[in-house]
Amino acid sequence: MADIGKDIERPLGQTLRPQRKASRGISGGALAAIAAVLGVIGVSGAIALREKPFRKPQEVAVSTPKVVAAPATPAPAPAPAPVAAATPQASTPMKSGGPQIIHVQTEEGNGPPKAAIVIRDPSTLGQNLKVAHIPDRALIEGSETGPLPMRSADGRRPFDVYARPWSGARGARVAIVIGGLAVSQTGTQAAIAKLPAEVTLAFAPQGNSIGRWMQAARQSGHEIVMQVPLEPFDYPNVNPGRNTLTVSASPDENLKSLHWALSRTTNYTGVMNYMGARFSADASAMEPFMAELGKRGLAYVDDGSSSRSVAPDLALKDGVPFVAGDTAIDAVQDRGEILKKLDSLEATARAKGSAVGIGSAFDITVDTVTSWIAEAKKRGIEIVPISAVAIDPQKG
Repeated sequence: MADIGKDIERPLGQTLRPQRKASRGISGGALAAIAAVLGVIGVSGAIALREKPFRKPQEVAVSTPKVVAAPATPAPAPAPAPVAAATPQASTPMKSGGPQIIHVQTEEGNGPPKAAIVIRDPSTLGQNLKVAHIPDRALIEGSETGPLPMRSADGRRPFDVYARPWSGARGARVAIVIGGLAVSQTGTQAAIAKLPAEVTLAFAPQGNSIGRWMQAARQSGHEIVMQVPLEPFDYPNVNPGRNTLTVSASPDENLKSLHWALSRTTNYTGVMNYMGARFSADASAMEPFMAELGKRGLAYVDDGSSSRSVAPDLALKDGVPFVAGDTAIDAVQDRGEILKKLDSLEATARAKGSAVGIGSAFDITVDTVTSWIAEAKKRGIEIVPISAVAIDPQKG
């Protein structure tokens, strides 16, 4: 009866389950589950603790390079670029010609050398603006008045060392020399700042601060020459200035005056006459003067003002690089007239290959020459330093 009472109190639909006796151990299923968990943990720990080959840097490309041992057999070098195949290799430095292709070898890490190509513009050769103002000590002779130019022991000439390189192209070339630098401080500063680097600058020996202006001119890329006062007709009523070389002076006196002018600064390629119609027409006066220039490795620029000058013949005899001016571009200080002279230079250059214009550092000359050069370059005219059009007896 007791069992029937309990059945009535039990909720409808539920059957009485037999009561289980408490177990003192762990069932087999629980043991299997625990074993499985421990197995997973063990495998994971083993993987975490062992070396991970897929993390090796030499087998994975990463952003930070790491030096590795060179392979036993180096990979073949890549084929050269098309420009290298089409351009001949340069074996010696060139002063003229187009851009120079130089093949060099570079080393990277421990691997084999790799080919490289350097394209060098000849207009930059020997014209490092940071050091262009520093004279070559091998080309300097000390004197009481200052440094004198001279040939080096190995035969190098100031004419070569201080020359501004140019392209070497066979097109129409115009050289322009602007003289009278260092006479006016403001005019000199404006000329150096405004005139294109291809324009040659001539310094007057009577000027001030010539050494400082020489440095500024050379750092700006200009080739420079030194003006030397020579006796004109009607001297001394017409006087070129201090230490003028004269026909009546002895050769030693004239050489002393020449040395004074030459020692006013350095880093120039040659000298240019200032006046001198009478002196340049006298062979006995000009011969020692020209021989001294040849001895020292300097060029002579004749401004072309005298048709009676004996300089061309003596320059050839004494091995002096020689340049003759074709036109005085600013005899009339007018922009229109100066432009006409410059256009005449261009016509001469197209007909003969080159032309030389001589001017002074007047403001109107500097401004007109600067603007004309910008347009002339667009027409295919190359503006070159005076050394580029010199007739050099030593080079044939």
